[in-house]
Formats: sequence, structure tokens, C-alpha cells
Amino acid sequence: MKYFLTGLMALFIFGCKEQPSKEEQSHKQDIIQKAVDTVIKKVTPPKPKFRSFEGLADTTFIRLADFSDGFAYDLRYATENNFLKAKVYDCAECYTRVKTAKALIKANAEFKQHGVKIKFYDCYRPNSVQYKMWEIVPNPQYVANPKKGSIHNRGGAVDITLVTLNGEELDMGTDFDFFGKKAYHDNFDLPKEILDNRKLLKETMERHGFWSIRTEWWHYNLSSASKDKVANFKWNCD
Repeated sequence: MKYFLTGLMALFIFGCKEQPSKEEQSHKQDIIQKAVDTVIKKVTPPKPKFRSFEGLADTTFIRLADFSDGFAYDLRYATENNFLKAKVYDCAECYTRVKTAKALIKANAEFKQHGVKIKFYDCYRPNSVQYKMWEIVPNPQYVANPKKGSIHNRGGAVDITLVTLNGEELDMGTDFDFFGKKAYHDNFDLPKEILDNRKLLKETMERHGFWSIRTEWWHYNLSSASKDKVANFKWNCD
């Protein structure tokens, strides 16, 4: 279509008079090109920026960044900055099942009304990675036994915090994967700011179908994911 319009307009303009000079020809060609680009822009629908959930089963695994750019990421297990002191992911990606992603996007929309957004420390975890973690720390107090698997392995658990829209982390009292009473939800012996930040995180996530565990302020499970099968889906690293 582009080449047809260009040729048609060129024949119309140049066929109406004697052969123009090189300068006139160049100027008119620019005018033609702008006109053609305008027509093409009007008749060609823009490609969607993000993928749609339409047609995807709720249990399908998806890369969250393909469906929203509203999140922040610090995927610790793709680094050595974690309690294992080891990198267990080949690359940093946040995958979840579709139903988990939908709930997260809705929760994040509510967080943004408060001037904050979700930042991920961990998302779906292949069961093979769970085995790697178990080899390093074979203690069910800190790592779920891979034979049973965790909700992380089912694509329904996330480890998160909140950051401002400019990326500054809210104070939650401890770092991610701090194992001690200071990280407990029922520890109220903390400054009001920290308690308020945890309350905002917890109550908002609960409104969107997630539940927390008492000992980790960062961990949230999607209620409808507890019966999903343990998975070992692995994403490609480009």
C-alpha cells in the first residue's frame, strides 16, 4: 500500500508540469512521504503494547512483564544476594500463572492509588530450583521440601515489597528473607511507619485473594492456587 500511494502521488504531481529541478524534486518527495506516512498511520492500527489474557487458561504460565510495566523487580535468587548465598536461577524473570498475574495487576492498581507499587523478590519457582535450594539448606523451616513442593512451585506465590512510583523502597523493618521475630506479622513492637507499611501491603493483598504467612511479611499466596500441581516449567534465558 505504501509504495502504491507513493507512486500514485508522484505521477500526479510530476505529470502536471515539466521535469523539476533536483531541489524541487527532493522537496516534493518529502511532502509526498509525509502524506503517505500520515495515511498509513491512520489506516494501520497500532500494535498493542502488552499481551492480552484473552484465550489463556488461568493455569497458563506467563511472563508478567509481557502484560504490564507497572511493577519493579529485584529477583534475588538470580543473584547471590539472598540467604542461600547462591544463584539458583539462570536469569532474572518473573513468571506466574495467569490467575496470579490478574490478581497482582488488580492489587497493583490499588497500590498505585497510594503512590506505591509492587516490587518482586521472587515469583514462580520451578521445582528443579526448589531441589537446588533444598540441597543448600535442607531445613523445612526455611526451604519447602521439594518432594511436596511449595506454592511458589505451583505458580501462586510471590515474595514482594512496596516501592514508591520512583522506586524507593518502603521501610518494612527487615530485609527480604530475614528469619527472625522482627519479620513476623504479629510483631507489633515496631515503629508506626513500619507497621503502617506492612498493613497497607497485607490488607491490600488480602482484598485481592492472597493470604500471608505469619513469619514472613514479604510472602503472599494466592488462595485459589493451593491445589494446583507442582510444576517444573522453565523459561528460556535470552
